[in-house]
Amino acid sequence: MNKKMLLLASAISFAAAVSGQPFSKLHNKAILIDTHNDFISTGIEKSKSFDQDLKGITHSDLNRMKQGGIDVQVFSIFCDENYGMGTAYAFANREIDTLYNTIARNPEKMMLVRTPAELETAVRSGKLGSMIGVEGGHMIEDNLAYLDKLYDRGARYMTLTWNNSTSWASSAADERAKKDLGHPYGLNALGEQIVRRMNELGMIVDISHVGEKTFYDALRITTKPVIASHSCTYALCPVPRNLTDDQIRLIGKNNGVIHLNFYSGFVDSSFRDKNNAFIRKHQAEKDELLKQNPSDFYANLKLHEKYKEEMDNVRPSLSQLIDHLDHIVKLIGTDHVGIGSDFDGINSSPRELNDVTDMPLITEELLKRGYSKKDIRKILGGNFIRVFKANQTDK
Repeated sequence: MNKKMLLLASAISFAAAVSGQPFSKLHNKAILIDTHNDFISTGIEKSKSFDQDLKGITHSDLNRMKQGGIDVQVFSIFCDENYGMGTAYAFANREIDTLYNTIARNPEKMMLVRTPAELETAVRSGKLGSMIGVEGGHMIEDNLAYLDKLYDRGARYMTLTWNNSTSWASSAADERAKKDLGHPYGLNALGEQIVRRMNELGMIVDISHVGEKTFYDALRITTKPVIASHSCTYALCPVPRNLTDDQIRLIGKNNGVIHLNFYSGFVDSSFRDKNNAFIRKHQAEKDELLKQNPSDFYANLKLHEKYKEEMDNVRPSLSQLIDHLDHIVKLIGTDHVGIGSDFDGINSSPRELNDVTDMPLITEELLKRGYSKKDIRKILGGNFIRVFKANQTDK
């Protein structure tokens, strides 16, 4: 057999081996934890319940979570910059109430997870472990007592900022735009106090969305591992929300974990231009939507939903998403990466990842790329469990 035939035979053998890999079995046996899903706020907006059949309407619902092999879901408690003093904290509690009520209606399928022991119980019982993450420090309204109360209600991470800065921390969006906040970028004394209090409580510091100055201040102050609950890499897609190589290395030194965001605009650097062209094409409709709701995100989401087939042509591939994972692994290893889909908070995801039922395709892609079963189990959930336990220690 000549060299060319040997190479061909080798390629066929490799393809057959991959196709024969029990990725479904591995996926279902592993503990899959998604650290960021926005169904709660989306469900309120759309007047939908998580325990309904919402296929074709949302990325997620209770039964589809099971189909996708998700064992633990961190539900994002989110409101945008239109909520502030006197409204943000109340809305956060409304969302937590919504999750509580959903669990109460489905005790045989879901349970609240506040501790690593409860996480183990949820997995063992086959119930969806339901965790709470607060997306945006503005929801504590500059009040440490509110932080404590959200923790008491089950919040186990808080994203220090959303796109909007707080009085005590600057966001990535505002820092990159050089926005005048009326105070220096980064964490001020109150911000430092909040990070320390989170460490004391056992609430994980989430640095997705934060500005670089806030990031470095938080990493300097924290005594516990942090997470990026839903972020990708700046090297492969240079947008403000993604993490630079220096930031990634520091998260590795901190023993933290970066959870990949599925949003097309954070995965593919060409998506922004393609998406802008799409928006320009439908600008008149967008202007009308903005009259109904002044949120730019809301308007774009509605357009993407209406013209889904048109948007599919500009979406990146699953392979491009996993390229971000590879990049992080090359810098800091497999102990520091996980999954943070941002499903139901995004209007475009990789072509293969249309909803939560497509999660097994990630496991298949990781096997194709040569990741060991041990490393895949860490990526799918083991790394987050380690950080969760580390933050809960010595409370």
